[in-house]
Amino acid sequence: MMELSQVQTQQLNHQQLMGLKVLQMGTMELEQYLRELTQENPLVDLEPEAPAPEKEDELLRYLQWLEDNDHQNFYCNQLSEEELDPLSRVGTDGGLEETLFRFLSRQLYSMDLEEETAETVRYLASCLDERGYLTVSLDELAQSGRIPLSRLERALDILRGLEPAGVGAENLSQCLELQLKRIHEEGPALDIVRHHLEALARRHYAAIASRLSLPIEEVKAAAALIRELDPRPGAVFDRAEQTPYILPDLFVEEKGGRYAARLRRPGRPPFQINGYYRSLLAQSQDPQVADYLRDKLHQAEGVLRAVTQRESTLLRCAQAIVDAQTGFLRQGPQALRPMTMAETAERLELHESTVSRAVRDKYIQCPQGTYPLSYFFSRSATAKKDGSQVGGTAARLMLKQLIDQEDPRSPLSDQKLSGLMTQAGCPISRRTVAKYRGEMNIPDMPGRKQ
Repeated sequence: MMELSQVQTQQLNHQQLMGLKVLQMGTMELEQYLRELTQENPLVDLEPEAPAPEKEDELLRYLQWLEDNDHQNFYCNQLSEEELDPLSRVGTDGGLEETLFRFLSRQLYSMDLEEETAETVRYLASCLDERGYLTVSLDELAQSGRIPLSRLERALDILRGLEPAGVGAENLSQCLELQLKRIHEEGPALDIVRHHLEALARRHYAAIASRLSLPIEEVKAAAALIRELDPRPGAVFDRAEQTPYILPDLFVEEKGGRYAARLRRPGRPPFQINGYYRSLLAQSQDPQVADYLRDKLHQAEGVLRAVTQRESTLLRCAQAIVDAQTGFLRQGPQALRPMTMAETAERLELHESTVSRAVRDKYIQCPQGTYPLSYFFSRSATAKKDGSQVGGTAARLMLKQLIDQEDPRSPLSDQKLSGLMTQAGCPISRRTVAKYRGEMNIPDMPGRKQ
């Protein structure tokens, strides 16, 4: 016998799916998504950035250099011995970071150069960009630095002979050419980097072979050689690439004794709808054009709503954290109280998965530093005698303080540590002590004995 049953299901529409997708994006990921959106949707206009032409940037850098150094003294003469000698700071704060300028400057010491020539080479080295390229002409440098052009030309030849190969080039083609010459390459690779780089990038080997009257196998071999070269020889010294950067999504501010969370860009829309295409949609008589623009407009408006909802949800979750963690904001991690996503979701009348998505890969900057929002949530907590609770992070800090204060000749056992923590108002078992100790990479009692 067949039975009919009615099942109620809830399906998410496109806008809800878009909202969930955007909600869990971190700030950098969201900005990348919006940049990609502008490439496929003509109605999306990101906020225009302040114009900064590359040449103007370079000239401003050299003008600043000239302000700091008169024309009779070059940059490297102004550097202290500590700047040029990495050994001078051993044992202090870790020494100076390696830079392209210092790496090039040290190579000049073993060369038999007149001091004036060496100074000019250092001047050019200070003008290189992060790739190792010299993008300002020697004529401009001669005029702005009041240096004879002939001296700059000789210094540039010396600079291009230093390591890493390719530094001092004007562009990618010349950078690759310098590296090929360094290994005495005289085959078709030189012609390719000089005249056929665009075709090489598109892997048009047959076209290159036809232009150079070569077998296609030789072109492919040359391409393999070129791909082994470094298009950005100075990038290995680029500090920005070596240091990861966290962009806070939110900030904590204190106002009248109360802490409040705010967004990084409060009240600013992430992009604008292009007015020209919006008016074109209203005026277009072509059904295909109108349908295309209408779809793009709906997409842009949907993303805008999703981003607005993301900011609202993110701010609510952050404020809930700030309200619950006032002790942490004033005293530090030892005052971090236990907090679960389920409790936060119930308080905000949200689903727990929404809170989870909202805090994922998001960071907040507060008086104690910059922390991921997920740092403030813990599923484990211990009860105090007065009915309050101590979070797992605070319990770990308490445990570590007890171990740091113990007599190294007679370290405390896990059972003893458990008893001391209970006396301090944080009752945890011996097993939990062992668990926390292991998570902090702290040895057991025999391993700590000295």
